[in-house]
Amino acid sequence: MDEQSVDACDLLCLDLPHAEAIRAALPDLGHVEPAAAAARALGDPTRLTIAAALHDGEEMCVCDMAWVVGAPQNLVSHHLRQLKFADMVIARRSGRLVMYRLTERGRALTAAVLGTSARIEADHV
Repeated sequence: MDEQSVDACDLLCLDLPHAEAIRAALPDLGHVEPAAAAARALGDPTRLTIAAALHDGEEMCVCDMAWVVGAPQNLVSHHLRQLKFADMVIARRSGRLVMYRLTERGRALTAAVLGTSARIEADHV
């Protein structure tokens, strides 16, 4: 049996009431597009590492973040801009420093992607 035969029905058997109820409950494109952008933002290993550090560290400047994740400051800055564009982080100026922290969406998505056991497992390795 090939893969295509496993992934497709051999006959049309639409359960119309069930399918219509699901279709009517789907979020509109205005809600799905920003969510997809946020999910894509965490699809990069460096951005996910930055988000994980902010999840644990609450608020950090770019200098500290670069040291924590072991990446050049300009690269971390670039990734923080991407996370900011995706509404995953917010920034505030504190004198000459720019401090970053996760938004509520950023905290929730980072936790969902990493899972609640990710931190526990990392501590026991």
